Amino acid sequence: MKSDAVKKGLQQAPHRSLFNALGMTEEEMERPLVGIVCSYNEIVPGHMNLDKIANAVKMGVAMAGGTPIMFPAIAVCDGIAMGHEGMKYSLVTRDLIADSTECMAKAHQFDALVMIPNCDKNVPGLLMAAARVNVPTVFVSGGPMLAGHVGGHKTSLSSMFEAVGANAAGKMSLEELNEYECKACPTCGSCSGMYTANSMNCLTEALGMGLKGNGTIPAVYSERLKLAKHAGMAVMELYRKNIRPRDIMTKDAILNALTVDMALGCSTNSMLHLPAIAHEVGFDFDISFANEISEKTPNLCHLAPAGPTYMEDLNEAGGVYAVMNELREVGLLHEDCITVTGNTIGENIKDCENKNPQVIRPLDNPYSKTGGLAILKGNLAPDGSVVKRSAVVDEMMVHKGPARVFECEEDAIVAIKGGKIVPGDVVVIRYEGPKGGPGMREMLNPTSAIAGMGLGSSVALITDGRFSGASRGASIGHVSPEAAVGGPIALVEEGDIIKINIPEMTLELDVSDEVLAERRKNWTPREPKVTTGYLARYASMVTSGNRGAILAIDK
Repeated sequence: MKSDAVKKGLQQAPHRSLFNALGMTEEEMERPLVGIVCSYNEIVPGHMNLDKIANAVKMGVAMAGGTPIMFPAIAVCDGIAMGHEGMKYSLVTRDLIADSTECMAKAHQFDALVMIPNCDKNVPGLLMAAARVNVPTVFVSGGPMLAGHVGGHKTSLSSMFEAVGANAAGKMSLEELNEYECKACPTCGSCSGMYTANSMNCLTEALGMGLKGNGTIPAVYSERLKLAKHAGMAVMELYRKNIRPRDIMTKDAILNALTVDMALGCSTNSMLHLPAIAHEVGFDFDISFANEISEKTPNLCHLAPAGPTYMEDLNEAGGVYAVMNELREVGLLHEDCITVTGNTIGENIKDCENKNPQVIRPLDNPYSKTGGLAILKGNLAPDGSVVKRSAVVDEMMVHKGPARVFECEEDAIVAIKGGKIVPGDVVVIRYEGPKGGPGMREMLNPTSAIAGMGLGSSVALITDGRFSGASRGASIGHVSPEAAVGGPIALVEEGDIIKINIPEMTLELDVSDEVLAERRKNWTPREPKVTTGYLARYASMVTSGNRGAILAIDK
């Protein structure tokens, strides 16, 4: 056992005295030590139930012959952090989570791990840590929130943000807004649409690192507690078989996850997190892979914000495995990838039927023949940009309009809510990238304001920042290189014509090379917005969005 380094032999007598201080028995010390990495806290709705999940996991581990020992991971609620300086501290926690979990797991020589994330950065952060530590590991999330109900319709957090825009446009009263406020988020759990948290929890199933239902069983269902117990049992079986994360998270498994991403219509943030996870296992993930896979992968689901269905509906329709089984039928998956069940992906999904073709469309009736995400390139984004095309209305798939340039998110919101943005405009928000932000803030407030004010079918938004999975419309993010390092987005001027062609996967600034070269001569780097603390250290090491905003010495 790996933990023998802290338990066995005369030299480890001081170590054992500290285990005795924990109240640990000799019998417990004889068993494998299983770290339970729990993201529980009392500020994130998606994490307020994780203490119960952790207790269920611990029971499963103990039943299967291990000694469970819990330690924490931090978590930020993106919704609460949205629209102010707090959002600078969202993406950056992914690396804090990965680093601190690596430190805890290696310092204490755990034999195996069970990861309990739920919301946006915890899932990829813990997947990154799992790859680094590389001891047998199983993931079990806290589960999605149930949808809210307002006026006979299901609602979610994106409905809430758009309601604010509708109120600002005089289309919704304060009384109606208050009803949304009280009913949009009715339970604990990760917000109920196919936002980033649920996207990553679903992709954990596709990667093979979570059991069936990990991404879709609602947080308030007792079935979630059963899943947690089974996760605890499963990690002990992985330990006995010595199946490790790098055996599971192979290149083929990551490509499977990307394929499932396209079919589900996941958050654009998966184009930050999958490259970062791939980096940890030594796979150089070029985001252009997305277009290659998207071209042959049909989009089968339109969950909120792209459509009227929610995670609870996907769960009842058969969940992620049912979607994967549809893809398997046309040979789109690498079926021989091993998973935390000890079986292959193909073995796991072979009997999982699609129980609701209105939620999971069959292959002969997809929403589109191509996947939910697209990578756009051109002179405005030479290294790429990302759009959730499954959430873009038909009339915005091809768009041309004048740039309305803003140096930060706050200025753009003032202009949108002040009625200064008109149909046809292309809102450009820059210096919000990983380095320039720093922290690559999500732009849910401006996209929701655009949608809420009735401009979603006539106004595009482009940024070197990123978007919440709750954003919809022609929202193009991760523009790389970012403005802070002199990317072309830094050279855009008010009124420049920007041409967007999502079917052709292009993003062009209609300005000549000569003019751009002249502008570049006059461009000077901006002083860093933050010069102290963690954000300053982060900004000094972070790469552009096209590389997953990973931390690297050689930028």
